[in-house]
Amino acid sequence: MTARGKEFEAFAPIFSRAKLPRDGALVVHSGIAALSRAGFRAEAMIETFLSYVPDGTLLMPTMTWRTVTVENPDWDELQTPSHTGTMSEIFRTDYAEARSIHPTHSAAACGRDAAALLSRHHVDETPVSAKSPYGLLRDRETTVLMIGVGLECVTAIHLPEELIALDVYVRPQVETYRCRDRHGVMHQVRTRRHWRLDRDFPKFGPPLQERGELEAGTIEGCPYQIVSMRALLRDVSAALNNNPRGTLRDSHPNAA
Repeated sequence: MTARGKEFEAFAPIFSRAKLPRDGALVVHSGIAALSRAGFRAEAMIETFLSYVPDGTLLMPTMTWRTVTVENPDWDELQTPSHTGTMSEIFRTDYAEARSIHPTHSAAACGRDAAALLSRHHVDETPVSAKSPYGLLRDRETTVLMIGVGLECVTAIHLPEELIALDVYVRPQVETYRCRDRHGVMHQVRTRRHWRLDRDFPKFGPPLQERGELEAGTIEGCPYQIVSMRALLRDVSAALNNNPRGTLRDSHPNAA
């Protein structure tokens, strides 16, 4: 697959400076309204990303926690749309090989490790567990790209929250959902939900940027950031080990 339009020209220098491994994993969080107005096509951006990890994996969140609830407990791998942006929905429907089975925090992926990364998300009882795609990406060469959004949207930050301070960030109630995979097999998935807290994920950006581990800039006026998942989770884990409420803006009650 070859991409050589304006989309490629915009992202190629960013990936080059980030030393994006050709066999690594690229996680993309996006809000592309500004780029769409500038004439960028979601399909061409996706094809650019795929061209830069030809021997690796491209993953995007396809979350549904707003629409799949205890009152509306049915989730379908192919039919339930995500609410994480136009690009993720186009990727899910037209490019991804599979989607992880999870009622609230699913992800879609394409590439070498897609099947392995997506296969165990429904096993644990928390949304971003060690068996989730984000947990399995933790020890791989993984790069996180944010387009039109920032660190506030990076799902992987919930991983150290769950591993280090589970009861601070995750509700105790276990909910049961009916999840149908693309083969028509029904899975009964039990999961807990995150507390709705006043998190401040962007505060991790400046120290990473000062050390040269995060790059921030704009494309046609649209902000982007790119960072190593390993570096990001290292800093988040250190903050949580120092203070279990380390991802919060300030002291916040453990309640919705």
